[in-house]
Amino acid sequence: MESLNRTMRAGVTTEALYDEGLRQHMLRVYNFMLMGLGLTGATALAVASSPAMMGLIFGTPLQWVVMLAPLGFVFFLSFRADKISAATAQTLFWTFCAVMGLSLASIFHVFTGASIARVFFITAAMFGAMSLFGYTTKRDLSNWGSFLIMGLFGVIIAMIVNIFLQSSMLQFVVSIVGVIVFTGLAAYDTQRIKEVYHEGHGTEGLTKLAVLGALSLYLSFINLFMMLLSLLGQRDD
Repeated sequence: MESLNRTMRAGVTTEALYDEGLRQHMLRVYNFMLMGLGLTGATALAVASSPAMMGLIFGTPLQWVVMLAPLGFVFFLSFRADKISAATAQTLFWTFCAVMGLSLASIFHVFTGASIARVFFITAAMFGAMSLFGYTTKRDLSNWGSFLIMGLFGVIIAMIVNIFLQSSMLQFVVSIVGVIVFTGLAAYDTQRIKEVYHEGHGTEGLTKLAVLGALSLYLSFINLFMMLLSLLGQRDD
């Protein structure tokens, strides 16, 4: 009996340690994400406040570099994660967030500041609720993955097509579908980040997992924000 009690206590202690480690890991993921969003917002606001910078970036072909560079960072981090150090992953993440800020600076000249702030808080509420759902639910969300990935590719293709068509109706449809896709990804990615956690990864491995997890949540947040801004933002005429 005493041996059984010791085994049960050891199991409870191990589970408690795992839960605490997971909680610390998720907090680290969210902290990376929030700091990344802060860096993006500060960069976007600083550039938008400088006519010289706006003219340099959006008045020249450099705008295409700024717009496409974040995509390059995402692919590099996704495919080279196993071969780079945790420090390099963090550096690339912060650089990515700053470059994303450059590309988002134009929204301050398209939409009113009040509507940008309003949509940001709406996005934060929606994202927070879905991320909390993904973290706490016992339901397996892995079957959402294929649907959400197909939806994501559909949104990307439609956005590229609409660069040439300039259709307001297509933009509206893309925004609606995008809100659904990126809201779902907030829950799906949160559960996936939770499930890949393991203490055996070590400090270096856990840091990279935290950075990559923060990147996926950051992308869902930013894209959800942009889709909602397209639907709810008040244009600065």
